[in-house]
Amino acid sequence: MAISFCLEKGGACGPRLGRLITPHGTVETPVFMPVGTQGAVKACSPEDLLEHKVSMVLANTYHLYLRPGHRTIEKLGGLHAFMGWPGPILTDSGGYQVYSLGDLRRVSEEGVLFRSHLDGSEHFLTPEKVVCVQRSMGVDVAMVLDECAPFPSPPEEIRSAMERSIRWAGRSLDASGADGPALFGIVQGGVRADWRKACASELVRAGFSGYAVGGLGLGEDRQDFLTSVEACAEALPVGAPRYLMGMGTPEDIVEAVRRGMDMFDCVLPTRNGRNGTLYTRFGKVRIKNNRYAEDERPIEPGCGCYTCRKYSRAYLRHLFLARELLVYRLNTVHNLYYYQTLMEAIRQAVRAGTFSSFAETFYRGLTEGDEDATPEVGAFEG
Repeated sequence: MAISFCLEKGGACGPRLGRLITPHGTVETPVFMPVGTQGAVKACSPEDLLEHKVSMVLANTYHLYLRPGHRTIEKLGGLHAFMGWPGPILTDSGGYQVYSLGDLRRVSEEGVLFRSHLDGSEHFLTPEKVVCVQRSMGVDVAMVLDECAPFPSPPEEIRSAMERSIRWAGRSLDASGADGPALFGIVQGGVRADWRKACASELVRAGFSGYAVGGLGLGEDRQDFLTSVEACAEALPVGAPRYLMGMGTPEDIVEAVRRGMDMFDCVLPTRNGRNGTLYTRFGKVRIKNNRYAEDERPIEPGCGCYTCRKYSRAYLRHLFLARELLVYRLNTVHNLYYYQTLMEAIRQAVRAGTFSSFAETFYRGLTEGDEDATPEVGAFEG
């Protein structure tokens, strides 16, 4: 399943503008992909996503392999048909679960033996099997199985995980075939810039459709995070898409775009929506606060999302405190629209050559914790 990437503006480092062309549509980059771990973006329908400018979603191979099973999804027409989503889909490989479910798995050179968190049954995932699972679901972009060392870890463990990830990436590429999804390699290496560059160079030598940066956002120092992203950007091909995995505060995205990243995903907009934290151009609104009990304004004046067009802060606060299910959808819709509007503004700024001034205005507009601040007009305009 071929994809292509057309870089319209930018180079190895610095803000870039591009188009990712897939069998299920063209995606403008930089792009943010909402997380639909189990085949659904929590609290939202595909129609909600389409209405609010989402162009590509992410699902998780590990979770869908366990439930309902990739063969069931294949039998029912593939993941697009199964979840009713017409646009492009990227599937994570389950490598993060190798990291996060440490007490339920054992890593060897051959693959990962783990016990299901659902029923305790044992499964063995190899790089080849993970590619097969993603191929059977008919996704557009698949990720290689990798090993992510916890942070902090001894240097020898970080290097061992990185080198194993390189070997697994080669096996994944051998198993991918010409008719499967586009395959992305994943750069590991902790916060060592030299290891990041070395890993990227090995993956580039193998030749993937795109490249991801994994193993960040695990507690490392902010400067180490930024330096690692820069090192990867310097070592990756100019003409291939770069995907920063799992990093997703608005500030993270702005800084990663500044350093040459193209694709992003994170659970923050959906998770925070369900927890009552709403993103705006002027900081976060925590909807349970008493100050909103009689507030007739929308979450963000001027916002074009369904929630802001129809409902007040007072009503959303009432729903949240009453634990009415509707509030999870309404909050999530707003947060996803915020993220998509942010990405659209970033693309406009890159196209116009005004990213630096856009970023300055973006940061001026954020007054974290000051929920009654007045939004700056044009805060997303560069």
